[in-house]
Amino acid sequence: MTFKTMTAAVTLLAFTTPVFAQSLEEIEAAAKAEGMLTTIALPHSWCGYGAVIDGFKAKYPEIQVNELNPDAGSADEVEAIKANKDNKGPQAPDVVDVGLSFGPSMKAEGLLQPYKVSTWDEIPADLKDADGYWYGDYYGVMSFMINKDLVANNPADWADLLKPEYAGQVALAGDPRSSNQAITSVLAAGLSKGAKSGEEAGKAGLEFFAELNKVGNFVPVIGKAGTVAQGSTPILVTWDYNALQWQKDLAGNPPVEIVVPKSGVLAGVYVQGISAYAPHPNAAKLWMEYLYSDEGQNLWLKGYCHPVRFNAMVAAGKVPQELIDALPPAAAYEAAYFPTLEEVEANKAAVTGGWDAVVGANVQ
Repeated sequence: MTFKTMTAAVTLLAFTTPVFAQSLEEIEAAAKAEGMLTTIALPHSWCGYGAVIDGFKAKYPEIQVNELNPDAGSADEVEAIKANKDNKGPQAPDVVDVGLSFGPSMKAEGLLQPYKVSTWDEIPADLKDADGYWYGDYYGVMSFMINKDLVANNPADWADLLKPEYAGQVALAGDPRSSNQAITSVLAAGLSKGAKSGEEAGKAGLEFFAELNKVGNFVPVIGKAGTVAQGSTPILVTWDYNALQWQKDLAGNPPVEIVVPKSGVLAGVYVQGISAYAPHPNAAKLWMEYLYSDEGQNLWLKGYCHPVRFNAMVAAGKVPQELIDALPPAAAYEAAYFPTLEEVEANKAAVTGGWDAVVGANVQ
């Protein structure tokens, strides 16, 4: 699916009436009585989550937000739920924010419980589980974040990363055996080689990173703003919204530039879900209501993510123009490819299953 067809898809609303076992007022009262919400894997610089969490706290001061392992990957979130099935203490996550392929697999394993937010109809049908077990939240495209103090010439495309001038400079923003961001980066690299999205692109992406590692350009370090600034990962493959936020946070020290590659322009969707074993199920539902409200969606947009209700909100005049103006030009997204759920799952299986054997770099 291209960005243009994705845009069209966003306008197609699934006219499914949300079904609530409780009214929103009852959920709010019960959530306040629970008094806590436990999140996991939400770095404050990711998608503006710092402001999102602060906004939720300000609106519901009666609810303490307990933040677990902000730097965890999607697979870590899954394992945290499994490990705490019988634990109602502070180490048990109530909610998860995971890569698209993890939603269906978590549902199949019985790790999620259904809930349809009140703005359910404005979430595109192909970005949510029909029964409400998981639902898309935001998306971005894969990009290169570049430390200009150390990199004279920006790589314009994936193939450029293999050039000798980038020796010991290229890193991923996660472990490709467990991090959705890194797993998807491998898919994007495979697409840039002309491979078909899914298993084929996953395998082609593994071959690309094997070559990158062989020539000495790949750095087996999980990259973030600090590693880019320090120079241990001068070129970082990461979501555009992460790169844009980190660029803002670094404030020119060092100067950073962001490149959306010419080929293999891949868009990635993340999804929300409530743990089937959530110790605070009502607080979890209230959190979802906040995330999918106009306020929550605009806070994600302020963090440089395209929220899932973006097109519907723009059409309704609910998005401030300054937030739209702060995003990269729309032209950068026109070539973006939105893989299907099946393609994402096939790529995930190929990458997680083949990284060690094909690439052999222990990313940590």
